[in-house]
Amino acid sequence: MSLARLVLVRHGETNFNAEGRMQGHLDSELTELGLTQVQLAAPILAGYRPARLVSSDLSRASRTAEEVGLVCGLPVKLDARLRETHLGDWQGLTLAEVDERWPGALATWRADPRWSPPGGESRVAVAARVVPLVEELTEEFDSGPPATVLIFAHGGLIVALSCALLGFPTASWTALAGVGNCRWVIIERRRPRAWRLSSYNIGAGNGV
Repeated sequence: MSLARLVLVRHGETNFNAEGRMQGHLDSELTELGLTQVQLAAPILAGYRPARLVSSDLSRASRTAEEVGLVCGLPVKLDARLRETHLGDWQGLTLAEVDERWPGALATWRADPRWSPPGGESRVAVAARVVPLVEELTEEFDSGPPATVLIFAHGGLIVALSCALLGFPTASWTALAGVGNCRWVIIERRRPRAWRLSSYNIGAGNGV
């Protein structure tokens, strides 16, 4: 099979999401709402007939992937490269707490994907660690009928990976909005190393 489509799925709502806290590499559990979101989305995601499920090893993403795997009958392969952006000293803090301790830093972070929080990593660095995974999948699925791979990850990583695969200049990475909980992005391959955006920030709540 040839890798023809990536479906990049963000995890369901977590305790940290509900509290407005920055997660990064910290682990957090799905809330009841988050689990409901996943269960509603699972049949739709299974409908893409994936050949592979790959997930971040953080539990909020892996639990999301496992629920989908139960519906489509596939195991989940974990890959630490799919972890969210490491937010360094900001992890576990609310946006208000970050703004109080580092005035103006949030605006800088949002405007410049090359900038990293203190002790953390930039969105450019996130893309650099995850693009090789896509290249490995492309090589693995190098012949035969078109294949779809579902990748379960995190909002910041999904935006960074999307921008990198689509070849956006770094200055344009802020043009893509964030991805909601248990919503996803579909990127399709036109040629071996050329991708196009098919759908963005879609989910069970908007008729797909």
